[in-house]
Amino acid sequence: MSRSFFRTVLAVAVTACALVSGPAFAKSRIKDIVSFEGVRDNQLIGYGIVVGLNGSGDSLRNAPMTKQSLEAMLERQGVNVRDANLNTKNVASVMVTANLPAFSAPGARIDVTVSTLGDAKSLLGGSLLVTSLQGADGQTYAVAQGSVQTGSVSAGGASGSSVTKGVPTAGRIAAGGIIEKETGFQMVNMGELRMTLRNPDFTTSRRIADAINGRFAHSAQAQNPTIVAVRPPAGMDMISFITAIENLEVEPDGPAKVIIDEVAGVIVMGDDVRISQVAIAQGNLTISVQESPAVSQPAPFSQGQTRVIPQTAVNIEEEKGKQLITLSAGASLKSLVGGLNALGVTPRDMISILQAVKAAGALQADIEVM
Repeated sequence: MSRSFFRTVLAVAVTACALVSGPAFAKSRIKDIVSFEGVRDNQLIGYGIVVGLNGSGDSLRNAPMTKQSLEAMLERQGVNVRDANLNTKNVASVMVTANLPAFSAPGARIDVTVSTLGDAKSLLGGSLLVTSLQGADGQTYAVAQGSVQTGSVSAGGASGSSVTKGVPTAGRIAAGGIIEKETGFQMVNMGELRMTLRNPDFTTSRRIADAINGRFAHSAQAQNPTIVAVRPPAGMDMISFITAIENLEVEPDGPAKVIIDEVAGVIVMGDDVRISQVAIAQGNLTISVQESPAVSQPAPFSQGQTRVIPQTAVNIEEEKGKQLITLSAGASLKSLVGGLNALGVTPRDMISILQAVKAAGALQADIEVM
C-alpha cells in the first residue's frame, strides 16, 4: 500500500477521534452572567399631547383630559379659550416613556415611546410637544419633543372598509429625549460592590468568587446563590477593579431543567438532564365515526311511509410499528432524544411522554411549563 493511503487513513482516524471526544466546557465572561449593583437603567414617564394629526386625534367630547390639556397649553401661550367650543380632532393625549441609561450625562439624547390615552385612531404625522419625564422619585430627569414615527400603514374607504398594518396608536421618537439631570450614583469611590447573578446558582457563585480571588486574593466573597460581594485591593479604585475582573472566564452551572411551551409545541432540555431506568412505548389510537343517511322505501300499496334511516360506521385504527424502547439508568440527553426520535414522536407527543416520565420518577430534572 502507498504512503498516501496510510496518510488518508491516519487523517480519518484523527478526525474520528476529534468527533468522538466530548465537547469542551463552555466558559463565559463574568460580565455576561452578572449585573453590577447600581449599573442599571431607570424608567421615566410623562404625560403630553401630540398635535398635527390629520383628523385622527381624540374627540374632545370623549376625552376631557385632552380638552383640559389643550386649554392649559394655550393659556400658557397667552391664548384664552376657556369659554370657546373646541371641536378639533388633530390633538391626542399621550403617555411618554423612556429608559434613562446608567451614568447618563445632561445633554445626552435618548429614545422615547409615545402611546395614546384617549380614542385617537392614529399618531401618524403628529408631533409631541415639550413633555417632562419623571422618575420614580417624582423628579424630572429628561424632556421629550419631536415627530412621532409609528411605522404603520392605515387606509380607509367611503363605505367604511379599512386596512391597518401595525399599531398606529403607538410610536417612537428616535433621540427625542434630552437628559436634564443625572441620577447622582457615584461608583468610583465605592468600597464594596455586589454582583447579582442573572441565573442564581450556588456553584456558579462560588466559581465566580474563586476566579476573582485567584487574580486578586481575598477580594470576593460568595454571600448566597445570587450575590457575590467584591472589594478592590489597596491602591485600586472600583472602576479599574471591575475592568480587571469582568473579563475573567468561569463555567456557569445550573439545575437540570426541561422547558415546555405547550402552545407552540417547543421543548428545550439542558445537557444535565438524566433519565433513570425506564421503558417507553408510544402509539396513536384513532376512532372514526361516519354517519351516512339511507332512504327506506315501502313496497307499492303497502300503506307504508318513506323514511330516512341513519347508518353508522365505526372504524378503529391503531398505529403499528412502534417499538418499546428502554433507556438505561443515567441516560444522557442524547440518549433520551435519540430514543424518542426512534419512536417517531411529534413534539406534542414528546411533551406528554416527558411529563409521564417525570410522573414515574425517572426524569431527574425539573419541568417548567411556560
